[in-house]
Amino acid sequence: MMSRLDHEIKARGPAKLAGAAESAIGRSVFRRIAARQSGVLVGYLLAGFVGGLAYRLLHDEPAERDLANFLRSGLHGVGLFLTVWAVQASTGARSPLGAALRRLPLAADVILRALVMTAALTVVGASLQLVLYRSVGESWLTLDLPMIVAASFAFSMVVGVMSGIRRLVGAALLTSVLLGTYHRPTRRRLIVMFLDLANSTRLAEAMGELRVHDLITRFFFDIDEPIGDFDGAVLAYVGDEVIVSWPVTDDPARNARCLACFFAIERKIAGLAPDYEAKFGVVPAFRAGIHAGAVVVSECGDAKRQLAYFGDTMNVAARLCEYCKTINRRLVVSGELLRLMQIPDGLEVGEGKSVAARGRQEPVEAHVVEH
Repeated sequence: MMSRLDHEIKARGPAKLAGAAESAIGRSVFRRIAARQSGVLVGYLLAGFVGGLAYRLLHDEPAERDLANFLRSGLHGVGLFLTVWAVQASTGARSPLGAALRRLPLAADVILRALVMTAALTVVGASLQLVLYRSVGESWLTLDLPMIVAASFAFSMVVGVMSGIRRLVGAALLTSVLLGTYHRPTRRRLIVMFLDLANSTRLAEAMGELRVHDLITRFFFDIDEPIGDFDGAVLAYVGDEVIVSWPVTDDPARNARCLACFFAIERKIAGLAPDYEAKFGVVPAFRAGIHAGAVVVSECGDAKRQLAYFGDTMNVAARLCEYCKTINRRLVVSGELLRLMQIPDGLEVGEGKSVAARGRQEPVEAHVVEH
């Protein structure tokens, strides 16, 4: 499914890719999430309406099952489900509150999110009862309200635990474990970016290992937003390196999202430079290599299960990232990938150079890309 940003790219062309990205990043949290999750939001509204009708049908007396009451119950359900979505959006990773919660231990994060959602559902449920039925009877206060609070907290805890598991193992692994997507090795065509922090060894000597680890953790946290804005999927964090992927498509503009993502990360870190200077005394520098091709994906392990990514594509992307260090450049892209994309305006592609890659007979055609 194409995101709103993808539609903007197709409508306005690759020349406007950076501008479309800045526009998307500038939107409010709710508008951005609603645009990206429009299908999910519609599903929430439909589920809420159907849930309200089912509650009326199962719990109310036959005499109360008229059209007006069914409509009120449906609207009540819509309000409650919309509240669930709104709380998830306001405590999501992109919101200030969500960012603060994600820095807490997982148990505290889950409990606080559950309390916030329980309070919101209780207030909205009582308000809708008053608006839709013009009264809040004693039986509703003594019977229905406690049930709403208890059900809200239980539901919120389940949602919080599932979200925590998803964060710990990743959406791809969780889906694979549940559905068996990668239970057997599967070949996929991916665009793969290896991005690592520059001079991490020297920083460790100057700052100490714990302080540098804090810097790396903060850096990974901050770049998650631009990666998500351009629909990248984080495959793994390895030391001071992050591996990101995109599916190869038939649309050259969509295949250029990896370039836009890299320069969006640059803009994000540049904007946060004063914060990094104040806390760490240094602004993180980074480099990346990007390649496209076949990747074999498979579950591996038992006591500790994870997704493993094999193939020449991974090797070449890692080699291009190393090559950046050799030539002191920030971004190097393979010729194979460049032939799959339409370069956005404002980017300069350097002349191709042959680079040897370990375990590969043919050299890699490498191009420096600069803004």
